[in-house]
Amino acid sequence: MARITIEKAIQKIGNRFDLVIIAAKRARQIQIRGKIPLLPEKNDKTTILALREIEQGLINKKIIDNYEKNIDKKFQSIDLHNY
Repeated sequence: MARITIEKAIQKIGNRFDLVIIAAKRARQIQIRGKIPLLPEKNDKTTILALREIEQGLINKKIIDNYEKNIDKKFQSIDLHNY
């Protein structure tokens, strides 16, 4: 398992509280929603993968927010009256 430094990830995001939220959302994307990790897995858990992606600048708050907006649009476009 790779050791990561949280300090680099905090610097990328700005503060540790936002880091926790963004890393949790990204881990959920990988684990539950089937998003493909942007880095090799190396038997890491999804939370570690998310932190590594953030640390390397591959994931940030804007990317996570855009993904969530797209998901919201998809759910809003579903017409529940036909079901």
